[in-house]
Amino acid sequence: MSWKKEVDELALRRTMAEKMGGEEKVARQHSRGKMDARARIAAIVDPGSFREIGKIAGRGTYGPDGDLEDLAASNFIFGRANIDGRPVVASADDFTVRGGAADAALHRKFIQCEAMAHEYRLPLIRMVDGTGGGGSVKTLEDMGYTYIPHVPGWDEIIANLDTVPVVALALGPTAGLGAARVVASHYSIMVRGLSQLFAAGPAVAAAIGDTLDREELGGSDVHTRNGVVDDEVASEAEAFAAARRFLSYLPSSIHERAARISCSDPVDRREEALLSIVPREAKQVYSMRRICNAVFDQGSFFEMGARWGRAAITAFARLDGWPVAVLASDPSYLGGSWDAKTSEKVERFVKLADQFHLPIVHLVDNPGFMIGGEAERTGTIRYGVQAMNAIYRAKVPLASVVVRRAYGIAGSAMSNAERFQYRFAWPSGDWGSLPIEGGVEVAYKSELEAAQDPAAHLAAIRERLNRVRSPFRTAEKFGVEDIIDPRDTRPLLCEFAELAWRVLKE
Repeated sequence: MSWKKEVDELALRRTMAEKMGGEEKVARQHSRGKMDARARIAAIVDPGSFREIGKIAGRGTYGPDGDLEDLAASNFIFGRANIDGRPVVASADDFTVRGGAADAALHRKFIQCEAMAHEYRLPLIRMVDGTGGGGSVKTLEDMGYTYIPHVPGWDEIIANLDTVPVVALALGPTAGLGAARVVASHYSIMVRGLSQLFAAGPAVAAAIGDTLDREELGGSDVHTRNGVVDDEVASEAEAFAAARRFLSYLPSSIHERAARISCSDPVDRREEALLSIVPREAKQVYSMRRICNAVFDQGSFFEMGARWGRAAITAFARLDGWPVAVLASDPSYLGGSWDAKTSEKVERFVKLADQFHLPIVHLVDNPGFMIGGEAERTGTIRYGVQAMNAIYRAKVPLASVVVRRAYGIAGSAMSNAERFQYRFAWPSGDWGSLPIEGGVEVAYKSELEAAQDPAAHLAAIRERLNRVRSPFRTAEKFGVEDIIDPRDTRPLLCEFAELAWRVLKE
């Protein structure tokens, strides 16, 4: 007695599943410059590490004698794999099978994929292409009835957002449920010219008179600027590399701590350029990213969300091998002022760092919340307060470096002022409730109106005030903890990282 016949059938079914949507449709996928689902999984995970789950799930076609004639695979592939030696759950939509639509989906596979990541505390990778198991009008005729919409397994998606790192890659036209699965992540990526994302595509949008094409409606230029998607890359290979790198800074779940790596960059490295990188002229800009590259471990700076909320830089980096979350002002955009989108970005990033237990380093040059009519119309103060609340609620250690300005409520959001202030200021530090340049005329209005020469009197007032705005005057009163030589920033932040991780590992 032997089970060889059944084992042979199993091998046949696996071979049939590997055909995906068939030679013609796979070739069409490749002709569009897109990898197929199986190739994508192989490219993003460690070689040979993928073990597929539910490979032979699909729809079988049987002859009169009950023998299997063909197997149409489901349009969703998932399984266990490794990335940099760590276990993950990797999944990919198969666009070659009905464009990922619901009538080719087995929703239990979606649910089991999400459940596996949650229950075994594994990072989850979603590669989305198509509707991602969403609706198809054709399904209604096949079913013979309509249904009240619901999303099977959405509670598992929420659970994963609360517990494990979730990375989503939009790798083609992505609509409906597929778009929702991209957004419901901690880090999302689009490929320029290849990916589009929308609640409903151009054909449906035409019903309300919209005549935009795919790129105009939901291309990466749209969604990496409005904050729907974090980053844009030029190729699928770059998307895979970015996803792997993002995961390298995070633990496998909130129940663990991120790993330190070996570091050959000296802790006591002091970059001479830092001494003169901030201009003496207050209105001149400089590159905060140059400061980041000079301060953090060489080659470790990984920015996310660079194209939206641009007055703040959000990134991961390392200090003597320890992973940290980096929040930094960008004075080249709005002078570093927090507008509504920047505040939204800050809030989301700080919550991410706190959720996954990463110490935060905040490099500050913030002249305050953006002002003016547009700022008021977009609700800047509400989003700004929510960002400040996130910083105050964060439990992880935070070190701030006041590089230049810190004004008003937004400036005070550099850290939680009720906790120990692990804070350093550069000699270029400039702070207050509002900039002197903008407040003199208001504060001294009556005095200036009574002066014989208002312009000369205003200049004299400014000269007096400039004498007391020196950061050394603040340090005398212990209003700031330490003023440092900018070249000492890296050694001091490496000290912070070591102390912070002593606490986080307890």
